[in-house]
Amino acid sequence: MRVLGVDYGDKRTGLAVSDPTGSIASGLCTIIADGKKQLATQIVQVAKERECTLIVLGNPINMNGSRGERSERAVQFGALLQQESGLEVVMMDERLSTSEAHIYLNMTNTRGKNRKERVDTLAAQIILQSYLDQKRNQNRE
Repeated sequence: MRVLGVDYGDKRTGLAVSDPTGSIASGLCTIIADGKKQLATQIVQVAKERECTLIVLGNPINMNGSRGERSERAVQFGALLQQESGLEVVMMDERLSTSEAHIYLNMTNTRGKNRKERVDTLAAQIILQSYLDQKRNQNRE
């Protein structure tokens, strides 16, 4: 079962995919699209190419646990993705995923244009790996 991870953003959207066993997330790419419909179409195409059976979409919940405007936009985009792909879309709390991505990039001394291109992909990988770890832990209980 391959899972596609999505870090949805206003300008750039990062993608990651799991291995066939659903254990390890790997960063794929960052997409820049004109509008939600075009972005959804591109994500659905990647999901089909990678034979994904599920999409995990980052939900930017506020630090205090409340859901703001960005979270609402993500939920609406998730509904569009589900409609366009026919796949289940799971919303995953993404608090601090971008901050964590910046920490990793600092540790690897990634700077400039290369950093901008990698941060969203890495955030998607972090979101997806968190989901995979959570599912694995639930199965152990």
